[in-house]
Amino acid sequence: MFDISISSDGRDAPDAFFGKIAAATGNRRRRIWIANHLFLRDPIALAGAALAKDPLIDVALMAMSPLTMHPAQLAMTAATLDEFYPGRITLCLGVGAPADLGSVGLAADKPLGPVRESIRVIRALLAGEAVTFQGENFRINSRRQLNAPRAVPIMLAASGPKMLELAGSEADGVLLSAGTSVEFIRWCLQHVEAGAKGRKLRRISLVYGAVDEQAEAAHQRLRRVLSITLRGRHHARNLQMGGNALDQAALNEAVLAEDWPRAMAMITDKILAGHAASGTPAQVAQRFAAYAEAGLDEIVLSGVTDSRQLTSLINVAMPAAKGEI
Repeated sequence: MFDISISSDGRDAPDAFFGKIAAATGNRRRRIWIANHLFLRDPIALAGAALAKDPLIDVALMAMSPLTMHPAQLAMTAATLDEFYPGRITLCLGVGAPADLGSVGLAADKPLGPVRESIRVIRALLAGEAVTFQGENFRINSRRQLNAPRAVPIMLAASGPKMLELAGSEADGVLLSAGTSVEFIRWCLQHVEAGAKGRKLRRISLVYGAVDEQAEAAHQRLRRVLSITLRGRHHARNLQMGGNALDQAALNEAVLAEDWPRAMAMITDKILAGHAASGTPAQVAQRFAAYAEAGLDEIVLSGVTDSRQLTSLINVAMPAAKGEI
């Protein structure tokens, strides 16, 4: 069994954003994972709007990067949101998209140290401790977070072996990328377990989803977003483990040129079958069950652009979430 959450990638205008929340909650409490992408909508502002709008929605800020926001500021954000909306906040750290970082002159060639230090600093500040920290990347000289202690879970978005092991050893949970194959999820969770050494933590993945009585109509919903995601070099192992060959350089070239017909044509039905939950209701339900069997505690529905489609996906996912498939 697994929990079902929803996501927003920063492209949702207000009506679409609140429409998703209304479709997801109804009379049931759910969580929305709000992405942090530079030059899109700000996740902290969206979090405040969501929490004020619907008492049944919890919020996860993902993936907040210590390369663009100091861990002391991240602790302030999490503590303040939790003070106003107790028990409804999750903080998810991550390095950030390489293209985003590069566009503001930042490099992420050695991210492990800053992320590890950030987890430790934020955890200490949220615990209400007077923190003195002298790291290689961050320093704090005997300061205490005013509105702490706050019980805010700290998750880590990870895909590489060392970052996955760090999630296992120090975070409260791991968040895996959308566009992943079931085989890659199993591989990721093996590295998380190696770092955890018996620690219990939450295992979560974004999963692209689309459902329609006609499988091709569902697939068309996801070809563009998968073309954007799978062009990344860090998805090479994921593609290989899923049994798919993809010319990532050519795909990246097509995406950067905004040649969407060419980019979408490279996302074959085989890639869709292996890297998303897409197709007819029966096909999608089986895919959700397969993702859960790989070891996930929570599936975050991603790539959904409208509330009706989100409602359909939730309805299809619910039997699998209850273990009825």
